Amino acid sequence: MPRIGLDRTTLLQTATELADAEGLNAVTLASLAQKLNIRSPSLYNHVNGLPDLLRQMALHGLTLLSSALSREVAGKTGDDAVRALCRAYLAFARAHPGLYEAIQRAPDEGDEAMQKAGGEVVGQVVAVVSEYGLQGDAALHAVRVIRSLLHGFVSLERQGGFGLPLDLDVTFRLMVETFLAGVKTIRNGEWRL
Repeated sequence: MPRIGLDRTTLLQTATELADAEGLNAVTLASLAQKLNIRSPSLYNHVNGLPDLLRQMALHGLTLLSSALSREVAGKTGDDAVRALCRAYLAFARAHPGLYEAIQRAPDEGDEAMQKAGGEVVGQVVAVVSEYGLQGDAALHAVRVIRSLLHGFVSLERQGGFGLPLDLDVTFRLMVETFLAGVKTIRNGEWRL
């Protein structure tokens, strides 16, 4: 029987708090059970082991990220939409470093729920870049570029890779503006994919 007061939502929330505070590698069934003040076997009433827990965390993270992107981009177009999307991505990564780490793993090919959740995030980015006349492979390349820029910035920031005493938010804005200048070049056909 599941413990009274412990449900999948509480379990996921606690695992997320642990990951955000100590990193995704700190999330084990033993550490989660200790934080919940229960025995590890009790967790199996709610998850099918650590891989299932990490998958559920990734799903939760993708859902939160998708909601944040949607909320911030709503009503915006063009450059303003790209800026809003990038700011929302960075804000999510800063607020939820453990969940951010969880969503970086590529989903299994047969995992339809993960494919759908990841597809919703990608779809939002595709919608934003499609305003620049990019479609098909060109739009997907632009999505990869945005993701690479954002993930690189987030990773360097989290690992203390920016040691110079310069405002990181200024660097971030410069990076986004550089992307915007580049995507306009692609749109204008001055650079061929």
